[in-house]
This record gives sequence, structure tokens and C-alpha cells, in this order.
Amino acid sequence: MTWCLYLLECNNGAYYAGITNDLEARFSAHLSGKGARYTRANPPVKIIASKSYADRSEASIAEAQLKSLPRHKKLQYFDNTYHPPVA
Repeated sequence: MTWCLYLLECNNGAYYAGITNDLEARFSAHLSGKGARYTRANPPVKIIASKSYADRSEASIAEAQLKSLPRHKKLQYFDNTYHPPVA
């Protein structure tokens, strides 16, 4: 099963990152107020980036790396030329 790291833009301009194995269904859940607590208070406007991973473990590691970055580097994370720092 393929997992996906995604980045949403919320109505307040903030980014929200998460992982899922069904991006379309997860985005619908966020839109309907059944997603994460943050997106219930700050509904998403659009999906701005996503990236596929072989399994949940890889996606979770990528999510943690993405969330540790400053805002101005989050979109770069989805570019194939970006290499996260080794912990």
C-alpha cells in the first residue's frame, strides 16, 4: 500500500502537513470538518503539494522532517532536489 505525505494551505494562510493512504478521502474529511483538530478550526483551501512513499513508516519519517522545517522551506521539501539534513 502506498502512503502519501501532503501539505495543505488553510484559510488562515497556514500550512498543515499530514500522511494518508487515500489523499482524496483525507482531503474530503478535512473539508467536512472530520479531519484533524487544526483543520476543523482552520479549514483547508487546497492541497499544495504531495509526495508518495512506499510505506507508512517512510511517510511518517518524511512528515516529521517536513514539520521541522521553517515555512519558507516546506514547499522545497517536495522538490526532488531537496535533501533533508541527516539527523
